[in-house]
Amino acid sequence: MAKPVSIEVWNPSGKYRVVSTKPMPGTRWINLLVEQDCRVEICTQQKTILSVEDIIALIGDKCDGVIGQLTEDWGETLFAALSRAGGKAFSNMAVGYNNVDVNAANKYGVAIGNTPGVLTETTAELAASLSLAAARRIVEADGFMRAGLYDGWLPNLFVGNLLKGQTVGVIGAGRIGSAYARMMVEGFKMNLIYYDLYQATRLEKFVTAYGQFLKANGEQPVTWRRASSMDEVLREADVISLHPILDKTTYHLINKESLATMKKEAVLVNCSRGPVIDEVALVEHLKQNPMFRVGLDVFEDEPYMKPGLADMKNAVVVPHIASASKWTREGMATLAALNVLGKIKGYPIWGNPNQVEPFLNESAPPPLASPSIVNAKALGLPVSKL
Repeated sequence: MAKPVSIEVWNPSGKYRVVSTKPMPGTRWINLLVEQDCRVEICTQQKTILSVEDIIALIGDKCDGVIGQLTEDWGETLFAALSRAGGKAFSNMAVGYNNVDVNAANKYGVAIGNTPGVLTETTAELAASLSLAAARRIVEADGFMRAGLYDGWLPNLFVGNLLKGQTVGVIGAGRIGSAYARMMVEGFKMNLIYYDLYQATRLEKFVTAYGQFLKANGEQPVTWRRASSMDEVLREADVISLHPILDKTTYHLINKESLATMKKEAVLVNCSRGPVIDEVALVEHLKQNPMFRVGLDVFEDEPYMKPGLADMKNAVVVPHIASASKWTREGMATLAALNVLGKIKGYPIWGNPNQVEPFLNESAPPPLASPSIVNAKALGLPVSKL
């Protein structure tokens, strides 16, 4: 059995033992646990992704709760080990929980926490950044300069796409998709086409109002349209950003056939889930269409890229950093810790997991509730009336 080589311990005499499988940003999350009589153990082993055996060793014989990461395989084996150790809570430091077997957690009575509500703007900002970087070929140009290849201005040097007046397409107009759309519409005066199972009324009102503002000031107004299908967005948009959930209906949503329907000079951005895109088909499309560009924050077989993707100059690739702003990452750590603490202390579940400001306000104590427990209903956990 693997054994972590290094553990950092806070409040050694604490009544409740809480383990974090990784060091997390900030110290507020630690302080909140320590103030509630928790012994906090942080694994500092120099290993990017812990194995199931590593985590079992961390859990040990007594453990009240674990804060883990999206890269870890939380299934039957780990929940059985946590249950044997007396643990009743696990929280991802992430909004997603594709790495968690929720049915196994239910079987062992373990509450599963996640951290929504704190990633919206920062994820939308990265999607906007990737859109601009890909459209204007910024990474290509940066590499060109660093290689010492620039010997003077040329009319055709790194010509990219102008965003103003073009159409931005959004697939999945939830919180993040809508925030991204607002940034692109207001920031670059782009028209909007979106697809979602539900009407994005607030987004539509925003674009309408901004269009009226532009018209009143003598400029071309922006427009919006709700598409009847995802294919309609792929066909008509100049820049497309993917924000769907990952399920059997969106797995390989972007594939050889759908790529063929897109404009030859389109920009495709994905900050949602890697398997939404068939990466093998994408690499082939990038090879055949050098003016088609992508910006990717997530990958089908993360942390790996499919062969050939790293060689594509028309691809901007970053290592899953959509939530990597200081405020957001510290907030995620705080919410994950409070999910575990809430279950340990028997607190109810917060009524609106996207309303996280009360938990992040450092000038006041957080509410006596778990911010977000995804299997609360299955476990019959009470909802807070705060």
